[in-house]
Amino acid sequence: MKMGSEAKEQPSMRLIVSCLITGAAVLAGLSLLSPYLASNGSCLGLGLGSLQWRKKKKKPVRVYMDGCFDMMHYGHCNALRQARALGDQLVVGVVSDAEITVNKGPPVTPLHERMIMVNAVKWVDEVIPDAPYAITEDFMKKLFDEYNIDYIIHGDDPCVLPDGTDAYALAKKAGRYKQIKRTEGVSSTDIVGRMLLCVRERSVSDSHNHSSLQRQFSHGHSQKLEDGGSGSGTRVSHFLPTSRRIVQFSNGKGPGPDARIVYIDGAFDLFHAGHVEILRIARGLGDFLLVGIHNDQTVSAKRGTHRPIMNLHERSLSVLACRYVDEVIIGAPWEVSKDMDDNLKGIALHMLHRVHRACPWACCSDRQLQPGHTAKSVTTFNISLVVHGTVAENNDFEKENDNPYAVPISMGIFKVLESPLDITTTTIIRRIVANHEAYQKRNEKKAASEKKYYEGKTFLSDD
Repeated sequence: MKMGSEAKEQPSMRLIVSCLITGAAVLAGLSLLSPYLASNGSCLGLGLGSLQWRKKKKKPVRVYMDGCFDMMHYGHCNALRQARALGDQLVVGVVSDAEITVNKGPPVTPLHERMIMVNAVKWVDEVIPDAPYAITEDFMKKLFDEYNIDYIIHGDDPCVLPDGTDAYALAKKAGRYKQIKRTEGVSSTDIVGRMLLCVRERSVSDSHNHSSLQRQFSHGHSQKLEDGGSGSGTRVSHFLPTSRRIVQFSNGKGPGPDARIVYIDGAFDLFHAGHVEILRIARGLGDFLLVGIHNDQTVSAKRGTHRPIMNLHERSLSVLACRYVDEVIIGAPWEVSKDMDDNLKGIALHMLHRVHRACPWACCSDRQLQPGHTAKSVTTFNISLVVHGTVAENNDFEKENDNPYAVPISMGIFKVLESPLDITTTTIIRRIVANHEAYQKRNEKKAASEKKYYEGKTFLSDD
C-alpha cells in the first residue's frame, strides 16, 4: 500500500516542479523584456498602466497670472516670483492696450513693450498677449482646456471692474484661485506720481539745495506733502530694502573659472524695454553678464536734481529680476579703471567712490559718510568686455575729459552695441508729461483704492 501511494505522488510532484520552473522562466523573461516593454509595450498589446512597468510622470502644476504690467517694476516681478513658487510653470497674461484704457485709463507703455518686459522676467515660462482684463467664463475655460492651467493667481489687493464686481469672481467660484501678497511700497501709480511731482516741483528746484532735493525725492519725502499740500497720486518711494528681498531676486551663482564676463553699467532708472533689449544683446556676447548700477547721487549729478525716479535698491531689484542678468554691482563707480596687478587677465573694477559721490548704499549725504561706511571699497572681476548701447541718456562720454570708459577703450575691450529700441528714461517721462492730465485723474482714482487696501490689509507671507 505504501509503495502504491508513493507512485501516485510522483506525477503530482513532477507537475508542481514543472509549474515552478515555468513560472520562474516567465518572470525572468519579463524582467529582461521590461526595458523594451517600457518603450514599446503597446506593440505587444500589453497595457503599460496595468503592468506598471513605467512610473507615471508627475504632471507639472501650471499657474496663471495676468496683469497690465504698465511701467513694469520690481513689485510686478516679486508678484511673478511668488506666483511661480505656487506651481511648476508660470503662464502670464498681458492685458491689451484697449482693455487697460477702458478699465484704468491709457497705458504709459504699449503692449509690445510690456510683452518684452514680461518675457524677460526670469520666473516666467510662457506669455499670452492681449489677455482680457477680467476673467470671463470663456477665457477661463480656454485657460483650463487649452493652456492646462491648474490655478489662477492674483495679489491680495482687490481688482474691481468698473461695474463694481470682482474681476476674479469666477475663478474663486470654480475653486481654482490662489492669492499672493502684494509688494508694498511701490506701484505704477506711485511711479507716475513721482514723475508728476517731479514736473510740478521743477519750477522751484532752483530755490532748493541740490542734495536736499535729491534726498527728498529718492528717500520718500516731499516738501509739498510735508507742508500739507495736495499729495494725491504723488507719493514718493516708501520702499524698505532688506537683504532677504535681494537674496530672493539673486541667482546665487558666480561666473565659472573660464567664463567670459561682459560688463555694462548705467542708471537703469524706470527699467524699460530699451534696457531689457540691450541687456539681452550684451548677455549674448559672453557667459556671464555683470551689470553696474550707479548710486542715486551719481545719477543726480549727471542727470539732474529730480533723477533718479527710482532709488538705488528699487533699480537693483528690477535689473536682478531680468533673466539676462547674472549679477549686479549695487552702487557701481562712474569710471571703469584698471588694476595694476599683473596676475589679472582683464579689468578690475575699483569701487573708488570720492566722498562727494557718497557711499554705495546711497544713504549718506553728498559730503558726509555715515559711521562704518568707507569711501573706498574694492571688488575685482575678470572682465573680458565692457559694452555700452547707442541709445542712452548721454552718449557724449568720448568727448568728456573724464571719459568713464577710457581704460577699457585703451585696452581694446570696449564695444558700442546697436540698441534695438529708441527708448530712454526720458522717453517714458515725456509720455507722462505729454498726457499728464489723464494720468493725474487715473492716479487720483487709483490712489483712493490703494489707501483702502492699506487700511484693511492683513498679514500674508510672501515667501
